[in-house]
Amino acid sequence: MSHDALIAGLVTNLDPVRRRSVAREAALVLMLAAVELGLFLGLGAMRDDMGAMIGSPYMLWKLGGLALLALASGAVAIRSLSPTAQPRRDLAYVAVLVGLTIIAGALIDPMAGGDGQTILQRLSPANGLLCSLCIAVLALPMLAMLALLMRRGAPTRPRTSAWSIGLAAGTWGALVFAFCCPVNDPLYVATWYCVGCTMVAVMARWLLPKGFRL
Repeated sequence: MSHDALIAGLVTNLDPVRRRSVAREAALVLMLAAVELGLFLGLGAMRDDMGAMIGSPYMLWKLGGLALLALASGAVAIRSLSPTAQPRRDLAYVAVLVGLTIIAGALIDPMAGGDGQTILQRLSPANGLLCSLCIAVLALPMLAMLALLMRRGAPTRPRTSAWSIGLAAGTWGALVFAFCCPVNDPLYVATWYCVGCTMVAVMARWLLPKGFRL
């Protein structure tokens, strides 16, 4: 059999594949984000004092920083699904952004600070672990959407893509949760939100690369 005949035989019964569109994928992600946040707030989950707190330096840092991280990590996650992407380098940029956001939080004098409390009291591990779990749960819809896009994409570094997807989903879950979280201490937020995002990233790294050639 000639090479041309062999190639023709291999492709004869293949179905056409829809060309990947980054704009379409981004639109799907943004649509899901809007729906989830709308449902979450529509159920009355927003903290009661949000009207008074929304203009405070603390809340601007909390919501603004998480929104910036969610956008950056989401863009890195979608970009990582391209065979020509370099997700490890992009993840390094996101890590730097995370560090800068945490440093900015350390410079804030929140309206409800931790004066007179020990580090352990400020961290409140029991409540913090519950917050981290809530973040992980809220990240699941975004994780599922990005996992579906990963299956339709062509990542050449699926492990790194999985880390990117987990970070993006976790950061989004943290942003949604921030609208109801009543704690006003940057130390608490930086610690337990990072724990929640890490939980999601580890779950994504464990689940998503399966089925890809590593």
